Amino acid sequence: MSAIGFDIGTESCVIAAEKHGGVDVLLNYGLKRETPAVVSFSENQRYFGSAAAAFDNNNPELAISQVKRLVGRKYKEPSVQNDLRFLPFKTSESPLGGVLIHVNYLNKLWLFTPVEILGMLFAHLKQIAEINLDSPINDCVIGIPSYFTDLQRREYLDAASIAGLRPLRLIHECTAIALGYGVKKTDFPRSGPTTVVFVNIGHCDTQVSVVAFETGKMKVLSHSFDDNLGGRDFDDVLFKHFASKFKEAYNIDACSSAHSFTRLRASCEKLKKVLSENAEARLSIRGLVGDTDVSGLITREEFEILSLELLESITAPCINAVKESGLSVDKIYAIELSGSASHIPAISKKLTSVLWKEPRRIPNVSECVARGCALQCAMLSRPNHQLRYYKVQDLFPYTLGFILVEGVNKTQQDFTLFPKGSPFPSDRVIQYPGIPQCIEVIYTNKMDFPVEVGQFMIGLPYIADQKVKTELRVKLNDHGIFEIESASLLEDLGARSFFSPTEKVLASNVIIDNLYVSMTKEELAEAQNREQMLAEQDIKAEHAKEQRNTAGNFVYNTRNKDPNARAQATEHLLTCIADYRSIADSLPPGLKEEVNNECGKAEQWLNDHSPQHYSSPNNIDPLLWPEFVKFSVESLERRCEHIMRSNPASHMDKGKGMQVD
Repeated sequence: MSAIGFDIGTESCVIAAEKHGGVDVLLNYGLKRETPAVVSFSENQRYFGSAAAAFDNNNPELAISQVKRLVGRKYKEPSVQNDLRFLPFKTSESPLGGVLIHVNYLNKLWLFTPVEILGMLFAHLKQIAEINLDSPINDCVIGIPSYFTDLQRREYLDAASIAGLRPLRLIHECTAIALGYGVKKTDFPRSGPTTVVFVNIGHCDTQVSVVAFETGKMKVLSHSFDDNLGGRDFDDVLFKHFASKFKEAYNIDACSSAHSFTRLRASCEKLKKVLSENAEARLSIRGLVGDTDVSGLITREEFEILSLELLESITAPCINAVKESGLSVDKIYAIELSGSASHIPAISKKLTSVLWKEPRRIPNVSECVARGCALQCAMLSRPNHQLRYYKVQDLFPYTLGFILVEGVNKTQQDFTLFPKGSPFPSDRVIQYPGIPQCIEVIYTNKMDFPVEVGQFMIGLPYIADQKVKTELRVKLNDHGIFEIESASLLEDLGARSFFSPTEKVLASNVIIDNLYVSMTKEELAEAQNREQMLAEQDIKAEHAKEQRNTAGNFVYNTRNKDPNARAQATEHLLTCIADYRSIADSLPPGLKEEVNNECGKAEQWLNDHSPQHYSSPNNIDPLLWPEFVKFSVESLERRCEHIMRSNPASHMDKGKGMQVD
């Protein structure tokens, strides 16, 4: 049984499988190691991966991409609005404040949530994995950014459930990279922990983790990030530069249509990669706006000057991560660089100046997250796995606090459920006086303002005139999701003897409802049914396409079986043989012999096949297809023309004596 790891990136996805002690990256239908994170819709069929990405160039409004950036987010968030300006498809606000994606499909308008689109993508990746491994899969581990909120984590689980997957764990991406690094590296010094800084600069975000390694275990010391700074911002620098130049030089607006906008951005992304290897690069696009062809040149030095502000911003999470780890820069053993933007030379230079060590790029930077996820899946799913004793200790990047609601009163307690940097999974028991009707759990340090995690309704009975208090057992589970496992109502009996209880349980096993669930059970079941219906429609459309191809092949083959077509082709071959023999009479003896030999071969081929063909039963395929005869004509003409090139006069005679179609 293989252990599966999924890395769902902003632009592409990677699937890895751990089997027989090694980790392999699975190939998609196009035999590629990376699958574009795109879902597109034609009139009656969905497309995924590379096939869907083709829509992104020709009909960008039909291709849904970068859905990872929209999961668990509010439509009116400034960062979401910034992301949407890069996306050509239509969106709107849902009744609950989330994002709805508009798709015209099967002759009607569909409104999909980002969770549903992500579920479609998971279903496609699951299908790729099952075809590669020739067995069904359910258990997996999925990589997520460390900055994901509680809602985003729950929506990832819902999307996986829509696809029929059962995630054993959501693992932070830098933690997955560190796991793959720690398992492979065996030369850590035995004198103490070895500290490594992992910098992952993706398409839209930058994540930094400081990890301490010892033999048989790893411990994450800190997570830091900028969830709106990545390779896309460097693309945007080039985009703005060339859009301004083209407006001045050609009087065109590259932002005037989604098509021109998408083409210029894609070209700038390629240009960025070229500048990583060359001192200068040229950008040329045919028909960017209308019939206008554009071109421009930029040097690496100019690009770095334009990107100075971004380069400074990249260092901020690195400095913060080292500071929160409690270590000094001189204690860092190595800096490992990964992510789609890690190839920019200026980033390595900047990190070297800040962290005093030159970063090293992790091999196969686009695959390291998926490989780490596959290793984690193997450790969790196989009790006898060789790495089952390797200990991975991760930490949570936010502080969790709560607000109590008693009747109409809403009071924020100066109480921290889990401080920033708490290891997880972990649990604890808390007590406080009174009987709250509701508990609102919040992140107290998310971008300097409270972000709601959940609103938990506690079904405790109301008891008057008693000294009562509430006891809660709370937990950060394996996925980094907050849960209230149980709630009890206790009566305070005051100070009593050592052997007498000081508390009396008045109520326990009460019902706890989280009002902030991403999807109810009914909504999840409906989404699963809708995905199944859409998958059946894809199969139906594919079957219809195969039937059309079969019908086309039948028409083509029937046309080839037409005796009139065969007779015409045979007559053409005999005429061609006669004409070339006539021309051969005017050639020198050596060339004449060569041409006559070629004519004789063609005539012999026809004589050999004709009797067999005409003696065959009518209910089998013909032996002498018209296409075969036409090919013989073309072959004869090609060989004879080659022979006669040494005698130009023969071409004049040929032009007078015969006409070749």
